[in-house]
Amino acid sequence: MRCVRIHAHGGPEQLQFDDVPEPPVGPDEVRVSVRATSINHMDIWVRQGLPGVRVPLPIIPGVDAAGVVETVGEAVRHVHPGDRVTVAQGISCGHCAACLNGHDNLCKEYILIGEHRDGADAELLVVPGRNIIKLAPEISFESAAAAGLVFLTAWQMLVDKAQVRPGETVVVHGAGSGVGSAAIQIAHLFGARVIATTSSERKADQARLLGAAEVILYNKEDVLASIRRMTDKRGADIVIDHVGTPVWEISIKGLTKGGRLVTCGATAGYEAVTDLRYVFYKQLSILGSTMGRKGDLLKILGLMAEEKLRAVIHADLPLEEVREAHRIVESGEQFGKVVLKV
Repeated sequence: MRCVRIHAHGGPEQLQFDDVPEPPVGPDEVRVSVRATSINHMDIWVRQGLPGVRVPLPIIPGVDAAGVVETVGEAVRHVHPGDRVTVAQGISCGHCAACLNGHDNLCKEYILIGEHRDGADAELLVVPGRNIIKLAPEISFESAAAAGLVFLTAWQMLVDKAQVRPGETVVVHGAGSGVGSAAIQIAHLFGARVIATTSSERKADQARLLGAAEVILYNKEDVLASIRRMTDKRGADIVIDHVGTPVWEISIKGLTKGGRLVTCGATAGYEAVTDLRYVFYKQLSILGSTMGRKGDLLKILGLMAEEKLRAVIHADLPLEEVREAHRIVESGEQFGKVVLKV
């Protein structure tokens, strides 16, 4: 099969096209003919390399996948060849206490396709059968590939961790990112008032279309002062952060008493100084979040089929333009996801 592989860490030039043997299918596995995948920041980090993180090279990147079932192992019963499906990105052991209690992303053996094992930037992908979810006819392959990781991440941050409630004010940093565009929609769906931050008027208009009540242009306005003004000095109930260092202090100071800061990443820096006086005096909760439970994908896909949530696609490109797709995401010029059609 034809695939994209990374043989050494570095720039987009390290994304090479290779012909490799088709992956075999075990008894409890499914082989999917990939029709669409998408670019996440994880793909950028896998390509560049991260200090202290070992990526098994060469590796096929790509965390999100949607396509058609090609082959099923003899132990798989819930899908059949020809079924339209999407792939849950996280693979866990399936038998530990965390997995059996439905918290598979807390499993000690939890890994992501495209980071710890070959991913979706290929014609074929093999994963355990439990990671295969049927796709409703209302959802395109491109939408499924664009939504999977980012909506699952944003759902856990807002619904599970922060327990968002109607009438609350939610600040979403980086509205143009995949997680940001998903978080705006989820918060709005749950009846919250959303204040989004972004870099341009074009992105601000798009954030408003997704449900943001107000938008702050962080390169033109004082973000903290704007949050205070927009909340009559009260502060936000929830802050959703995947940016890291540049917004950490703003996020803590911008919360109201009893507020919740949820972080899922550090795309702009991971070293952050915390003034603990704000944390204990305002009784803040600082919550870490990674991915989400596979079962929540069923809720998300159901809401997508009902058109209550939608994938935000900046561009869809052929797999052959994977380097350009990485460039777009790395530059931050996109609003939403960049999809690759296989």
